[in-house]
Amino acid sequence: MLKNIKHHVTQDEVEEIFFNHPKYRFIELGNKSGEDIYSASGQTNVGRYLVVFFISKNNLALIIGARDMDSRERRRYERE
Repeated sequence: MLKNIKHHVTQDEVEEIFFNHPKYRFIELGNKSGEDIYSASGQTNVGRYLVVFFISKNNLALIIGARDMDSRERRRYERE
């Protein structure tokens, strides 16, 4: 979670993204089978727009990092 600290994103905010109906995207193939990287974009309970990068494994999200959406990501999020 060091990257998340750098971006001032708390674990609670990351969890809120997953519970607040995020928009998922495939990002890239992982180095190993079953370790593909995805993103979840959404809003926290207080309205902060975040993007969370994770590996989906055994129905769990292994968090790689999280940060505020940039302006392009936010426009895409609001269009979809």
